[in-house]
Amino acid sequence: MNLNLVLCEPQIPQNTGNISRTCAVVGAALHLIKPMGFEITESRVKRAGLDYWDKLDIFYYDGIDEFLAGKDEEKLFFFSTKAGRFYSDVQYPDGAYLIFGREDAGLPEAVLERYSERCVKLPMRDGLRSLNLSNTAAVAAYEYLRQRNFPGLM
Repeated sequence: MNLNLVLCEPQIPQNTGNISRTCAVVGAALHLIKPMGFEITESRVKRAGLDYWDKLDIFYYDGIDEFLAGKDEEKLFFFSTKAGRFYSDVQYPDGAYLIFGREDAGLPEAVLERYSERCVKLPMRDGLRSLNLSNTAAVAAYEYLRQRNFPGLM
């Protein structure tokens, strides 16, 4: 399985720690795009993923442009509350990149505009801002896995 969870400029260490644990449990790679609001060595990050760090494939990028360079656009899916279609309406290809923005600001507007056809959202009640980032990433990861009958998981 080649699932990739991508965090663009994460700000809350506990969210990144929780998402790293999800990646380890399901066998997904974690991609972290700088700048981040914390150092990955912070105990709050490691505590959330505590005994899973050695089971992770982590990749770092100095910015969104570095991450996007050379990626197959058909494998990119940008999660945003501003998207027009639901995450569950998409057939994710092998090797998909599920991309999530900052907890306080989401993905950059220029990215959302450039990839508007690649944007998806989780449904939620009107008037509420958003679901927690680590919860959103877990829901998205398990949809990708569900579409494949949860390969290698028991």
